[in-house]
Amino acid sequence: MTDIREELVTAALARSLTLINYRVHNDMHKQYEFIRQTILADNSLTKDEKIEAIKSLTKNYDRDKILKNSGTRRICENCKQECLATLYCEFCVRNHLKSNFLNWTTKNDVLDDLIQKCQTETLWPNHIIEWIPYNKLKNIKFLTKGGFSDIYKAIWIDGKYEEWDINKRQLIRCGEQNVILKSLKNVESANRSWFDEAKSHLTISNKRTSIVQCYGLTQNISNGDYMLVMDIMDMNLREYLQRYHNQLTWKERINITFEIIRAFYFIHIKENTIHKDLHSGNILYSQLNSGWFISDLGFCGPANKLSKSIYGILPYIAPEVINRKQYTFKSDIYSIAMLMWEISSGQPPFMNYKYDDSNLAIDVINGMRPKIVLGTPIEYKNLMEKCWDADPSKRPDIYILWNKIQRMNLYYQSMTHESSQSEIYSNFELDKANSSINSRLFTSKIHQFENLSEPRNATEGNIHNTYLFFILLFKAMDRAMIVLVYELQAFYDSKFYDFNIPNNIDDFDKSNSQNNASELNSIIKGCKELSKTFENLQIKDDSTIDYEKESIQQTTNNHEKESIKQTTNNHVKESIKQTKGSNMASINTKNEKDETYGNQNHSEEQKE
Repeated sequence: MTDIREELVTAALARSLTLINYRVHNDMHKQYEFIRQTILADNSLTKDEKIEAIKSLTKNYDRDKILKNSGTRRICENCKQECLATLYCEFCVRNHLKSNFLNWTTKNDVLDDLIQKCQTETLWPNHIIEWIPYNKLKNIKFLTKGGFSDIYKAIWIDGKYEEWDINKRQLIRCGEQNVILKSLKNVESANRSWFDEAKSHLTISNKRTSIVQCYGLTQNISNGDYMLVMDIMDMNLREYLQRYHNQLTWKERINITFEIIRAFYFIHIKENTIHKDLHSGNILYSQLNSGWFISDLGFCGPANKLSKSIYGILPYIAPEVINRKQYTFKSDIYSIAMLMWEISSGQPPFMNYKYDDSNLAIDVINGMRPKIVLGTPIEYKNLMEKCWDADPSKRPDIYILWNKIQRMNLYYQSMTHESSQSEIYSNFELDKANSSINSRLFTSKIHQFENLSEPRNATEGNIHNTYLFFILLFKAMDRAMIVLVYELQAFYDSKFYDFNIPNNIDDFDKSNSQNNASELNSIIKGCKELSKTFENLQIKDDSTIDYEKESIQQTTNNHEKESIKQTTNNHVKESIKQTKGSNMASINTKNEKDETYGNQNHSEEQKE
């Protein structure tokens, strides 16, 4: 057998996964066969590498067949039971683990029961939860301190279980491997619900490859703290974006978003589980596996957290949760929106926020959201804004979100390298002077706020202000002024600055006479007509997403913008002729470059 280039095998599998059309290959059997055929047709791999790739693929397929109890069964030569797996027998693996129950203990009955429960539900040999004696770990080194845990790096001497030896009828380990140790504080005082949740999430990490693998538990002999033993990753999403942001195309950004949302599709839909502490520090990247993984599922907070408090990183916490309502699937969706914005901008939300947690909580409750980054594709922007709506019922569920991002990703992955390369953020540089992350704001901790109002969106109840902004637009006589007014409106809508316009229009210019008021009303009427024109430019939801109309739509929009500009100037000239002595406040601005978004809006599917 020739040398296997593991990185090419992994890349080929990842590439095949992105090519799946889930509407055509709508079950795991069709998906398995599609990927298998794609691997066989991949000329970049040798014959041995194709065999290795298909073996890895079959391991996952075996797991899915057992998980869904679907597929062709065979009679195991050893235990004579009808098993679904082809590379091993799930019944033999479980029986082997059960026979070893008396040979280990955590010295905690609840934890013993937790691990044993996980082992009796094992789906595949290389995803087994076990008790790992502390003396089986070496070279233990402190890495960092989390919100309620200390993080260490270590070498696991024996390593994880790798595969089932059919002939010897035993599990084979991989040998020494690097692992992460994460301490669990106050486990002894934890209530039963914490253990139930822990059991659920340990089981999930055994089922789903998109969750950072947890190998089991150990106990620090120096202080008695229990510790999770986990797979080691290269970096988290926050670190990845800080390092590679200016090199990423939108093709790559959307694929990252797609992988994260796909993981949450399984967490929400298949496992009926809420994460509750989702942020970019909990999204981890593995270069070896060329993929993104969700971590801290179920062990994200202190075991003895107060019932009226919330735990997490404030910029990612949904406004209704800040307002002491229950975590829901829709609160996870809000956190995903913050991740989508972070992927688009390269920096955490509200990174430069200068006030304390209480002020940020109030601002988020009142509708403040991060400002949309120039160049964000319209369909991505619209989806993100729906996900961070103040009303949880107006946010899409994970099924709708998954379908929309899946179709978006299919379109972008079909783009050539040259066309996507032009989208690199070469013109977007992080503010180097302000790029240091506020460690206070971006550390998971317990929050407790009192007497907050009900969450709302920034623009609710402020429609009249929109018309006043359009008045400024009509007074704009050049393109630079129009750009400025749009920027002011964007700042107001996002509540990024506390920009307030008087409710009384006459206060806007106290020198206006009563006669001028009627002229002003005429302008407002024209404003409303123009706003309808803008509404007509919005691409409404449709049953399909026709991404191929991108270039046509962009050309059309350029003509429409020119037409609107001409119409606007004509209306302004007519208003000036009719208006005498109007002293509208003047605004001085410097010339700005003509900037447009790199991608125009596409129709979105309504029927999911």
